[in-house]
Amino acid sequence: MNTLNAADYLPHESPMVLLENVIEVTEETALCSVVVSEQSVLAPFLNARGALPAWYAIELIAQTIGVWSGWHGAQSGESPQVGMLLGGRAIKCSVPEFAAGSELQISVAMVLRDEKLASFEGVICIKRKQDNLQVAQGRLNTYQPDKDELIKLTQGKQE
Repeated sequence: MNTLNAADYLPHESPMVLLENVIEVTEETALCSVVVSEQSVLAPFLNARGALPAWYAIELIAQTIGVWSGWHGAQSGESPQVGMLLGGRAIKCSVPEFAAGSELQISVAMVLRDEKLASFEGVICIKRKQDNLQVAQGRLNTYQPDKDELIKLTQGKQE
């Protein structure tokens, strides 16, 4: 797979897209990347040192799940759909922030899935020449509402 633009597979609009590249998508996994830089999509979220606070790890993993879903939908001609993060388990980060200049690689692997619910293990690594340094991990649970459910959730009960 050639590197693709992550924004093409997410229902988000700038500046809320936090990923740049789609490296690989398989039946049960996805791998995306982003550079922590004033020139990247992360620029609005960087602190005074040009670093990204580690608590963004949850959203980076969630958006990688969104890319997985959007890529699979695109194979059937569907546009990206809104998904919901239900929660996370055992989310750990070994650094307080992702340093300026770091290239983050975010991978997700499906643990289970039914029609609307799914659970993914996510890992964030800092890409290095000799190897990748794992700096965050956790399991996220997601829900894919249908159009009627989405309307009820965002606009309230329709009479």
